[in-house]
Amino acid sequence: MKKLVAVILTLVLALSVAACAAPATEEPATTEGTEAPATTEGTEAPAEGTEAPAIKVGFIMLHDENSTYDLNFINAAKEACATLGIPESNYVIKTNVPEGQECYNTAAELADAGCNIIFADSFGHEDYMIQAAKEFPDVQFCHATGTKAHTEGLANYHNAFAAIYEGRFLAGIAAGMKLNAMIEAGEFKAEEAKIGYVGAFTYAEVISGYTSFFLGARSVCPTATMEVTFTGSWYDETAEKEGAQKLIQNGCKLISQHADSMGAPTACETAGVPDVSYNGSTQDACPNTYIISSRIDWAPYYEYAITACMNGEAIDADWTGTLATGSVKLTDLNTNVAAPGTQEAIDAAIAKLENGELKVFDTATFTVEGKTLDSCMADVDTDADYTPDTEVIENGAFMESKFRSAPYFQLNIDGITLLDQKF
Repeated sequence: MKKLVAVILTLVLALSVAACAAPATEEPATTEGTEAPATTEGTEAPAEGTEAPAIKVGFIMLHDENSTYDLNFINAAKEACATLGIPESNYVIKTNVPEGQECYNTAAELADAGCNIIFADSFGHEDYMIQAAKEFPDVQFCHATGTKAHTEGLANYHNAFAAIYEGRFLAGIAAGMKLNAMIEAGEFKAEEAKIGYVGAFTYAEVISGYTSFFLGARSVCPTATMEVTFTGSWYDETAEKEGAQKLIQNGCKLISQHADSMGAPTACETAGVPDVSYNGSTQDACPNTYIISSRIDWAPYYEYAITACMNGEAIDADWTGTLATGSVKLTDLNTNVAAPGTQEAIDAAIAKLENGELKVFDTATFTVEGKTLDSCMADVDTDADYTPDTEVIENGAFMESKFRSAPYFQLNIDGITLLDQKF
């Protein structure tokens, strides 16, 4: 009798999971190659008397908790699963998965293990996630920072990003306020208000990020200029530290970054140079120099996509998170380092962003080769020839995020000097 009851319960659970995504009909894909270690910590089992959702979720991360970028995703994954009542036995986090065939192998492994929905967190994972989506049509595949979901036409493949350029702009205001305070204190002259920025690659995501940060700084410190150096890696602590040190030696008074290690923040702490980090607070390690950080909170997207999967509902092919969805966040301001009035300035800018009065890429606030732009054609469809076929300036502003979720701002605006463009 006990065996009969167990069989019945097993069948009920299987049918419930099938409502989200039926098992794939393909032969199990190979998982040979580099295997990424899985972690399943962070979610408590559902309270007694409650039933856990009948779904299994997989997460693929480029690095592990030592990367601020990946830690941000890992924390969001655990938070979303906890919010939805998904126990640790029903989700798997795979870390240190390279942007290569290893990503497909890991995705296939997760699909074969019964995951109904699988997420990946890095730009270079995209082609391999698409490969897996084609192999496992009954599993949902969601990819952060990608560009191809709206042109691939796969019902089970989706991209997501957020309007993080708004968060970068707000963090830039904090940087500009700090520069003003240092100028007023006589530490340097207004014309010496130079910012340094450590970038990973010359991708649109990085360009959009450092440009919006600079425009935020210059909105309150109009004499600000910026130098950008690139490391050629998303995570290289030595290169990021050396990049920050080079910028400091060049006379940069404040440093920010779009790279994932603690290299730049710790270089700033050692040199006593103010720092605006990314993807999370570095205040504990850098209490004397850290000001603020912007980040994407991925929990709202994870919750949305997982819930849609559980309910058998369609997931947006290309989803953009905003301030309103809770996807664009700033960490708490380090008032021991930040300039007086910074929080008030940020709050005022948030109100203007939310009511549409403020546009981050307002063309009246920047020039390109000395000219104010009234037109800009961009490749937002990501065709094979990278054809710039879409007008992206409307009503005096570059409309980032309107035509796809992933960034496509790639203009080199005046006031920003690129020190190394080989990547």
